[in-house]
Amino acid sequence: MPVPFSSLTTALVPLALLPSAAAPTVVAADFDPASAFVPPAAVSYAQDLVPYGSQVRVTVVRSAGRTTVAVALAGVAPEHLFPAHVHTGRCGADPAASGPHYQHLADPVQPSTDPAFANGRNELRTEVRTDSTGAGRARTTVDWEFRPGSAHSVVLHAGEAAAGRAAGDRVACVNVDF
Repeated sequence: MPVPFSSLTTALVPLALLPSAAAPTVVAADFDPASAFVPPAAVSYAQDLVPYGSQVRVTVVRSAGRTTVAVALAGVAPEHLFPAHVHTGRCGADPAASGPHYQHLADPVQPSTDPAFANGRNELRTEVRTDSTGAGRARTTVDWEFRPGSAHSVVLHAGEAAAGRAAGDRVACVNVDF
């Protein structure tokens, strides 16, 4: 038996009253060298941890003043912890090109070390732990949205000290327009 049009309209009215969420931003890419002929969306600075050809997917969802960022990796170092942070600059040949961590309330003193600014409430931070195949996922949500034009990448850090690197070394970068 067909459903009367008036019943459908009544059922859909509450949906129209919900705040609209922006379409998610998705970047899916293979990690390449920064020196590639075409500038890559994802750059590896440490092939032992993030080999060329390994994959990343970053998904950004904004809704009701909140932002969720999910990072998925495949083909990277197995059984490894990769801290991931949103940075202000774009990926470049020099790992430092991605700039400092994005801060919702920017510390006037850079580099930022003041715990009032450099913390998980003011910066978007997550950690991706990979399994035995080199795959891993992480997701985090913050109670704010990025200032337009102020955040441009997700940087993977070395995490657990490996191969003589400091735990905070930048090992990969993904260009994402937040």
